[in-house]
Amino acid sequence: MYYASNTMIERKIILDYIFDNERPIYIQLVERLRKEIVSGKLKAGERLPSVRELALTTRVNPNTMQKALVELENEGLVYTERTNGKFVTNNKELIERIKKELAEEKINNFLNDMKNIGITYEETKIYLQELGGNK
Repeated sequence: MYYASNTMIERKIILDYIFDNERPIYIQLVERLRKEIVSGKLKAGERLPSVRELALTTRVNPNTMQKALVELENEGLVYTERTNGKFVTNNKELIERIKKELAEEKINNFLNDMKNIGITYEETKIYLQELGGNK
């Protein structure tokens, strides 16, 4: 928790997030907030903290945070209610679709990494069963 304007605000975003210097910060924020939404850490219909509060918790400029939120709004994951703030979408089908897209991207990257070190798809399945089957 951190204090802002003499009130306690529960943090939803990890304060110690480390940004990669290779890509724009707002893109990294979009990716992080997208993961927070599809993982359920930020719930469907939940009101987001203000832009200023989010900027404080992630230690970024409010304009950078606003740019990230606009991107999420363009994707449909966030919407604005005039005078009430920004909210996570209630569209669970959209959330599931984006979750599946993220999973597919991760799996394809993993399979390509395995192929690049000389491990076949069949060997990968065996390793997954041996190493991750009980977890």
